[in-house]
Amino acid sequence: MKKTLLCLSLLALAVLILAASNTRGATGATGSAPFQAAPTIQQVQGSHSVLGRPTLSAAFIDRVLAAAHSPATGTGEDFYQLSLRDGIDDAWPLSFFHHESDYGRTGEARVTYSIGNSRCIKTRPCIDQNRGGYAQMWNWVDGIVQWYTLISTLYINQWGRSTVEQIIPRYAPTSDGNDEQGYINALVNDAAAYRAGQVLL
Repeated sequence: MKKTLLCLSLLALAVLILAASNTRGATGATGSAPFQAAPTIQQVQGSHSVLGRPTLSAAFIDRVLAAAHSPATGTGEDFYQLSLRDGIDDAWPLSFFHHESDYGRTGEARVTYSIGNSRCIKTRPCIDQNRGGYAQMWNWVDGIVQWYTLISTLYINQWGRSTVEQIIPRYAPTSDGNDEQGYINALVNDAAAYRAGQVLL
């Protein structure tokens, strides 16, 4: 009798273990989990040129800015036309705008209208000099124009820096408290997401 009870107990235990194993498999790596973790920024390799024709439409940029409740909503056509003018893919300035100020919703950009939080330049007023100084643009369109001009004239034509990996060490150096590789990763991942039609908030 004892042997029978022992055998039944072992059999019941085996059934319980098997059932638990099957339950884990239903939501594991090969199954479809009920909840997915938020996507993380992927480490990038190689070089990523900012040069090229626009890969985003004006309408898509407007959709991103509107979804994010950006104060620069409605400037998609400006991004697009300046990309055609300067030969800079518009996925990059939108990525900078997202990374620097959440599309103008945070930080200095709320006051300066600068999509890239530009430091002081000769042609615009210099404000908040106690915090290093920032260029005060006339409006959002002016801020977009100034970013394209800065990258095309100074970084590309004068310094010969046309990839994200070449631009960021001068644009947002570690010496200013920036995470250069983290910034590069964020830009590259954003640009790829936009090109895939993702609206990033």
